[in-house]
Amino acid sequence: METASRKAWQGCNALLIEDDPLTAGMACRAAAESCPGLNLTVVGCGVATLDWLSESVARKEPMPHIILLDMKLPKLDGLAVLRKLRIHAATRDIPVVAFSAEYTQADVLLSYQVGVNSFIAKPVEQRQFMEFFCGQLAYWLHPRQRQLDFKRIQ
Repeated sequence: METASRKAWQGCNALLIEDDPLTAGMACRAAAESCPGLNLTVVGCGVATLDWLSESVARKEPMPHIILLDMKLPKLDGLAVLRKLRIHAATRDIPVVAFSAEYTQADVLLSYQVGVNSFIAKPVEQRQFMEFFCGQLAYWLHPRQRQLDFKRIQ
């Protein structure tokens, strides 16, 4: 079973933009335990994200398949980062899952208007975070699963 699970995530790249070391640590543990084979890059702030993006494009490195974006970041907030991601040709079509512990309905609406694919309240418990994290990865990185979920709803 481990081998099949590892193959499911092999070659998948995820970018987590998160300034809280506790949350970033939970994401790394969730990826290691539930998504073996996933390449997870963690960047701690919006400015560093844009630097990382520029360097990756310049080196012709593969872009992430999904971006998990904390909306409350220091210096350059998540909304500003999202705008830059949606403008840049290398990242404009990458699914972005935004999350925040503090948000209003207006924040959520504006995030969707700028181009976020999903907005989730940031869970505070590790088990909830792992379920959220792995669920979002599975949904966005395995299109076949999305198609099956859509057929069940109809």
